[in-house]
Formats: sequence, structure tokens, C-alpha cells
Amino acid sequence: MNTLRLKLADIFEARGKSRRWGYLFDGFLMTLIFANVIAIVIESVPHIAQNHMRFFVYFELISVAIFSVEYLARLWTSVDLDRFKDTHYSNTQRRLRYIASPLALIDLFAILPSLLTFFVSFDLRFLRVLRLLRIFKLTRYSRAMQMMLNTIREEASSLTAAFFIMTVILIIAASGIYLLEHDIQPDKFGSIPAAMWWALITLTTVGYGDVVPVTMLGKIFGGIITILSMGMVAIPTGILASSFSDQLRQRRRTYSETVYQLMEDGVICHDDRTHLEELRLELGLSTQEAVQIEKQVRTTHPVLKRFCPQCGHHLE
Repeated sequence: MNTLRLKLADIFEARGKSRRWGYLFDGFLMTLIFANVIAIVIESVPHIAQNHMRFFVYFELISVAIFSVEYLARLWTSVDLDRFKDTHYSNTQRRLRYIASPLALIDLFAILPSLLTFFVSFDLRFLRVLRLLRIFKLTRYSRAMQMMLNTIREEASSLTAAFFIMTVILIIAASGIYLLEHDIQPDKFGSIPAAMWWALITLTTVGYGDVVPVTMLGKIFGGIITILSMGMVAIPTGILASSFSDQLRQRRRTYSETVYQLMEDGVICHDDRTHLEELRLELGLSTQEAVQIEKQVRTTHPVLKRFCPQCGHHLE
């Protein structure tokens, strides 16, 4: 049983000799998740849901069964995860820590709504909509989504500061327009909370036009807030874009440094090539990016400069 558990853990983690099977398994689950999201969206159309009710029910049963088995299997094999390798936790403690991890919670929430609809008799249509949470399971398999989550995690303090400033400006904007417009438009600016709707859509540059100032001072104040909002909205966007770019640069640098080390002997053997391919997939780099990085390393590596690029013979 321990051998089977370790084998499944290798597949789930896409490591060792089971790396290929791990990637195939991830691809299968990603396809199933996308199919589930499409089915849930289409099922919301009444006449399609009525005409194909049996298909949607069976597809949901099969999907929930697969996701449930996956969740239980991951829970069973969680004791063999790399993050627990050098710890002194018992198997029970490791599984409890895995259950509380973000990815495990996402897996649980992805199947929980459907399980509730199967066992609870009253109407739970709102829980069916919650099945769309399955799309968050892609964070386990998508390198791009993992990169975005890492970006948000690393810039959490900066984003918090930016949103705090935006909240302060939102309150100031709502209070200001309330003072200027509440006598003229008591139905729209009768209170500061009511004025926050105008302040919010103005600060986010959406501007629905359903609530607008009519007094001269109100229009001037609104114009100032609109101009100010252009810079405010750009702050969190700039933070995320800059951090995301740094993440991509760091991943390329990691791949480049590995290529540089493997070329110390002047050649990349089959095992080196396998290692580079595994690293490329782990970092989420495209084949074209990897080839370009290797070309750059070849032109700058001091060892390779002593070999002819055509015949490979050592240059005196």
C-alpha cells in the first residue's frame, strides 16, 4: 500500500519517473474542469436544461465522482508530499495540515455544492451556481494562475496600501458630493452611503450616468474626482504588472542559470536535456522561450566559446 501511495503522490506532484503521467493527469483534469464550467453555463439556459436534463445529471454525477476520488486520493497521499519530507509530523498531522491548505480547500469547495444538492431535498439552486468554483481548481494545474497568485501574495502589502488610499478617497468623494448635491437631489445624494455609489463608479472610471451632479460646484468637484481617479486606478494595476513581469524575468533567469551550469562540460547530454525539459514545464516557459535562452547562453558561455559552432572541435 505504501508503494501505491508513493506512486500516486509522484503522479499528483508530477515528479520523478511519474512526471509524464502527472502531466497527462493534470491535462485530463483541466479538460474536465473546462467541460464542467461550460456545462454549468449552458445548463442555465432553461430550454436546453429541460431537453438535456439526463445528460447534465449524469455528467455531474461522473464529474463529482472523479473530483471526489481525486480529493480523497490526494488526502491519502498527502503524507508523501515534498513539503512534509523534512518534518516530524505524524501522518494524521500531515493530512490535517493538507486539508487546511488553500488548494485542498478549493478542491473541497468544488465538490461540496453538488454533494449537498444530492443529499438535501429542498431547493439549492444557488448552490448549483457555486459549482463554478471548480474553475479555481485550475490554480493547481495552470502555471500562469500560480504565477498570478504568487504576484498577489508578494505584493499584498503594496496592494493593501493602495486599496486603503482608494477607500479614503472614496469616503472623501462621497462626503464632498453629498455636501454639494444633497439639497438639490435628495433622492440620489440624500446620504453619504447613497453618494458612495456615484463616488465608486466615478473613481473606477465606469461612469454609468445614472447619478450625476447638476450644480456648478458639484460638476467641478466631480471633474476633479474623475481626473484623480485615473491615477488611482492605475496604481494597483501598475503594481501587479510590475510584479508579474519580475516573476517572468526570475523564471527565465532560473532557466538560464541552469542551462549555464549544465553546459560547463561543453555539451548537453540526454539526461541534461530531460532535466531542462522538466524545468521548462515547471517554470511554465514556452519551447520558443527555452530555445531562445539556450541560444543566448551558447553565445556567452566561456566553455562553449572554445569550441567551433559548426564542427564542435576544440579551438586552439
